[in-house]
Amino acid sequence: MGRERSVRVGIVKAVTLHVFFHSAYVSEGKKFVGEHVFSLTDAGSLFTPVDEGASFTLKDVIIGIGFHWERREEQTFCGALELIEEDGLLRAVNVVPVETYLTSVISSEMSANASLELLKAHAVISRSWLLAMMDSPRIGNFAHEQLSADSIIRWYDSEAHTLFDVCADDHCQRYQGITRQSNPRVMAAIEATRGQVLTFDGKICDARFSKCCGGMTEVFETCWENIRHPYLVAKPDPYCNTKDHHILSQVLNNYDQETVDFYQWTVQYTTDELSELIHRKSGIDMGRILGLQPLERGASGRIITLKIVGDKHTIIVGKELEIRKWLSESHLYSSAFDVEKTSDGFILHGKGWGHGVGLCQIGAAVMGEQGIPYTEILDFYYPHAELTRQW
Repeated sequence: MGRERSVRVGIVKAVTLHVFFHSAYVSEGKKFVGEHVFSLTDAGSLFTPVDEGASFTLKDVIIGIGFHWERREEQTFCGALELIEEDGLLRAVNVVPVETYLTSVISSEMSANASLELLKAHAVISRSWLLAMMDSPRIGNFAHEQLSADSIIRWYDSEAHTLFDVCADDHCQRYQGITRQSNPRVMAAIEATRGQVLTFDGKICDARFSKCCGGMTEVFETCWENIRHPYLVAKPDPYCNTKDHHILSQVLNNYDQETVDFYQWTVQYTTDELSELIHRKSGIDMGRILGLQPLERGASGRIITLKIVGDKHTIIVGKELEIRKWLSESHLYSSAFDVEKTSDGFILHGKGWGHGVGLCQIGAAVMGEQGIPYTEILDFYYPHAELTRQW
């Protein structure tokens, strides 16, 4: 059995970073306490805590980047702080042990007041996903593209982060420091599952998860590259159709609860609105939009490729996240929608929130509330995977 690893998490980048050290940190023999403002000239600095339990606060951390709940927060972190240069800006990187990181993740991805079995299940899949990503090759470009004159097929993954292991936002896993981890139940879930991961054929599982599958989970290749993972299957999920506020509040943090119509939803555009939106989001002038034609769907109904017919140009777009980007100011809840053509525009009738692959957080919350053990929750969403320990 191995030893616990540390993870480098990219938090925020800006021209200047405002940091408040709540207790003593040391960098190159110099002690730092209280408020400091750092600029690009400070890139390469590493601030390590003098005492266990030391923490620092970063101002103006953007969360929900590109989504409808995007906002800025002050966030507090324990562990070390590294400052690096990225794209001509200063990036704050938090260096912490994996289990410390996970304590924050399962509080940030959902409420710290969630059921113990849900928190245990999420600790295992978040740990599995993290270690799988840390061991994957870094390619330096998170947009995988297949381009031609009449099609744009893109999917996005986490190999983009070549300067650190994972980011702190929805592109990877939500990690908001110790800002929200205030419930001893979270600590109990981490301790009970310490070092546990899902494996298949001797390898750590790429344990994906989404907010609400909409009644049917999806396979990996619908959303990302054409690789079959036997533990990421499409199957009916009878659990996630709930309006129980107590259960939803376990998964939806305060800003997530601004979204209420995620199991089934509709979005309506006039033809002029949709034509302008697609032009702006895609960068392609297709003229007046005449039709949206799903060409290929996954088992959950999520559209893999969509033909957009305009009076100037017709193009095929995929995969699911690119479709969601083009058809919304931020992101559509999912690509599992049907298209209704009206006299003056289009109505999208959709279901689910997110890609739908792996664990459905709403469904798992219902299972946890019913007292179903976390091992059975994992077995339901990741069939054929085994629970093993890394440390």
